[in-house]
Amino acid sequence: MSVTSVSLTESLDTVLRESVESGLIPGVVALAATSDGVVYEGSFGPRVLGTDTAMTTDTVFWLGSMTKMIVAIGALQLVERGKLSLDAPLGTLLPQLAEPQVLEGFDDDGLPVLRAARTAVTLRHLLTHTAGNGYHFWNADVLRYQEVMGLPGIIECREATLTTPLTFDPGTAWQYGMNLDWVGKAIEKVSGVSLEDYLREALLDPLGMSDTTFVLTAGISARLAGMHARTPDGLVPVEFEMTQEPEFQMGGGAMYGSARDYLTLLRMLLGRGELGGVRVLSEDSVDEALRNQIGGLRIGLIASVDPASSNDVDLLPGIDKTWGLLGLRNEAPGTQGRSAGSLFWAGLGNTYFWVDHGSDDCGLLCTQILPFADQAVLDTFDSFERTVHHR
Repeated sequence: MSVTSVSLTESLDTVLRESVESGLIPGVVALAATSDGVVYEGSFGPRVLGTDTAMTTDTVFWLGSMTKMIVAIGALQLVERGKLSLDAPLGTLLPQLAEPQVLEGFDDDGLPVLRAARTAVTLRHLLTHTAGNGYHFWNADVLRYQEVMGLPGIIECREATLTTPLTFDPGTAWQYGMNLDWVGKAIEKVSGVSLEDYLREALLDPLGMSDTTFVLTAGISARLAGMHARTPDGLVPVEFEMTQEPEFQMGGGAMYGSARDYLTLLRMLLGRGELGGVRVLSEDSVDEALRNQIGGLRIGLIASVDPASSNDVDLLPGIDKTWGLLGLRNEAPGTQGRSAGSLFWAGLGNTYFWVDHGSDDCGLLCTQILPFADQAVLDTFDSFERTVHHR
């Protein structure tokens, strides 16, 4: 590891160690890099509270929604090759999207009221979360529809869940939801192989990301961090595993990976599509992906309707936020030192990352806690990022 400053290492160690030793968070792994290389790797605490197995920098985490950026990059590769189009109606490729329905509400008997969508779903809509798909974690109508229709939650990776209707006409609003699952299906359709196999050949293997996968092998499972729940009595370990018998590989959140692997992905983006002589995206594609793709729409508070899975989500409060093709974009500088126009997002198990071309750095912090948007983790991540920016 290349370390620019002993004081930076000591400062970042202190941030992480104090959060773990205070009991605010369980085990944690955090890494950071600049265009010159890795500047920090740290791991503290146990993989599972109450055990003696320590976190290490090759510990594997459930990535949750950090899966989305991996899948989005795969889709952009296919756009570059002319296999996918950002703006063509996807219904010609995926028949399930040919005649999308919009949920307008529920009738007096509690049954859903649907109408035909006025616009077609495109890949750009899906990548920018403007297609109209929602999640039951944050949309009461989606939750109600799935309950009324007897649909499983998205975390079960069942095809039936994807029959949930849109909540608005594509292109008219922003809402976080089941969009990248459809992107994954589009990738499979044009590549002719499973999502895992496509990503392995086109992205993960070229970058050396051998720990990142939908499939839990024995070697990966042996390095897994355990999930925890924050309860009134404190943090407690809980059973959690993405199904290993999915009906579809969920491009929106079913991958596992190590923080080291994911930092490799972030470093590639910091290098505008290239790392170590390996190019996986063109500079033009990366630049386009980092631009505001939702115009005048803005991302505000995402209110929770499933408190066991997520708190209310208000990341970077008080700052205008938009969405690119890979994740959230802050339109003004962040209080922790993040430059305007940076890339940022997270996973449901409280994993967070950023890529800041203005400050020439990137990093991530991984722990495993539910519900999402845990304030203790957010505070630790903020302190970690702030220290990296002010190195």
